[in-house]
Amino acid sequence: MAARLASRLVTSPAESSLQPTALPEGADWLALNRANWDARVPIHASSRFYDVPGFVAGRSCLREFELAEVGDVDGRTLLHLQCHIGTETLSWARLGATVTGLDFSAPALDTARAVAEQIGATDARFVESDVYEAATALEGQTFDIVYTGLGALCWLPDLERWARTAASLVKPGGFLYLAEFHPFCDILADDGKTIEFDYFSTEPRVWEEDATYTDGASLSEHAVSVDWQHGIGDVVSALLAADLRIELLHEHDYSLFPRFPDMLVEGRRYLLPPGRPRVPMMYSIRASKPV
Repeated sequence: MAARLASRLVTSPAESSLQPTALPEGADWLALNRANWDARVPIHASSRFYDVPGFVAGRSCLREFELAEVGDVDGRTLLHLQCHIGTETLSWARLGATVTGLDFSAPALDTARAVAEQIGATDARFVESDVYEAATALEGQTFDIVYTGLGALCWLPDLERWARTAASLVKPGGFLYLAEFHPFCDILADDGKTIEFDYFSTEPRVWEEDATYTDGASLSEHAVSVDWQHGIGDVVSALLAADLRIELLHEHDYSLFPRFPDMLVEGRRYLLPPGRPRVPMMYSIRASKPV
């Protein structure tokens, strides 16, 4: 999830005025992001947003459209790239998949393994690695499904490298599935009506914000993160260049949190009110690897 979304879960949009700065020359974006995500883990693991006790008790972290578009995973191998604390990974395990979660944050994976133990997911495996080094970390293993969940791509500067890496992890006849926040929504200001950011910008954006996107405590250190804006065309083109075949591209008109003022809650969805023009807030792609 992009850093600038963080305060929107813990403050009203009118109070959020976070603006990015440029990445200083020589700064190590990967080290900054790893430290930032390591620091988030205890906050997220105890937050209402992730609701780990509710998950352990049986709650799924997957969205309806993901379940419909991925289909039956029973008996299939599934790799979750950038899995964080593993609740989405383990939601797939509960549906019968043999899961592997991969993330660059050791504390996040420690939490994921603890949660897996609590729910009896004895076959779940969690591997520590930067996503770009995933093929090496997984020693050439390939999977029926490679899954990337919401809020992942913005942390990566090179989409073509990501797509090549992800495609190399898909078995022939398998597919990659991506669910993401929509970049059109990300260029809008907090009022949801004004264009504030450049859709086509490729520059790294540095954010310093002590709130994460969940409820709970603030970050006491490592509050700096770096992200990138990726347009839909860039994502699709990267997947096609990696020799994957696009099977679906769907856009979704709701969010998982109150992204803009006056949004209405409908179950686990946050929607714009009737009469207000809708904008895409999430999208999903399924791309298969030829046999």
